[in-house]
Amino acid sequence: MAIRKIRVIGDEILRKKCKPVKEISPRIEDLVEDMFETMYDANGVGLAAPQVGVLKRIVVIDVEDGNQYVLINPEILETRGSQTGSEGCLSVPGKSGIVTRPDYVKVRAYDLSMDVFELEGEGLLARAICHECDHLEGDLYVDKVEGELVDVASEEDFEEIEGVE
Repeated sequence: MAIRKIRVIGDEILRKKCKPVKEISPRIEDLVEDMFETMYDANGVGLAAPQVGVLKRIVVIDVEDGNQYVLINPEILETRGSQTGSEGCLSVPGKSGIVTRPDYVKVRAYDLSMDVFELEGEGLLARAICHECDHLEGDLYVDKVEGELVDVASEEDFEEIEGVE
């Protein structure tokens, strides 16, 4: 496993449409492991393959609900409701913005055995699924922001503010 470099806004790969995964190879398995490690290292809840420079339709998500989700070739089947809230992205460091997303999402995807499954999510999981699936189409949350992007304080900033070391 390895931590991969996260591509940031301005990198043209983030604006490209990803290609479907046709088979699970050892390289794809390693990529998925690396994506989880990279996401956790950056304190994220989701990561799409183009964010680490790979134009494949692969998403990993962990919203701390006790599950790690791997979505290969995901396809959103259904959405309902709406939620509006602050959203950030590992590829847009130090910024966040207000985005409206569905409150419920149903997605069909393949797992690492290339078995098809459906996943339903609400709240943060629904937001993460939509956000990461957008990456596979070359879309970024900054395209959907209502109002302006705002600066996000880092953990170091909070430590300085609170005098914690």
